[in-house]
Amino acid sequence: MSEAQLRTIVYYLYVLFSKKDRELYTGYTNDLENRLKEHKTGKARATMFRRPLLLIYYEAYLRWSDAKRREKFLKGGNGRAQLKIQLQDILKDLDYKHQRLKRLLPR
Repeated sequence: MSEAQLRTIVYYLYVLFSKKDRELYTGYTNDLENRLKEHKTGKARATMFRRPLLLIYYEAYLRWSDAKRREKFLKGGNGRAQLKIQLQDILKDLDYKHQRLKRLLPR
């Protein structure tokens, strides 16, 4: 195996929760630790006024194109709905703004 093959770049899809507006932010990067620092210190334009932020989910990909495609899917209607189902427990604990509350109606 060559040295180039051993140096694998990993691309991350991540979801942040804003404690300020109780909304989600979805993004992707090849340096998750640094990108989180940028978000938390206000250096990321998209979230600078939405701090404090909490990382609630991430996925790792070997291809940039796969991470970008997944981000696009999760920002769309069906993908966002799937994400809410997958993360329903943490979203409930965090009092997520758009969480659907199930009402028990008498039959």
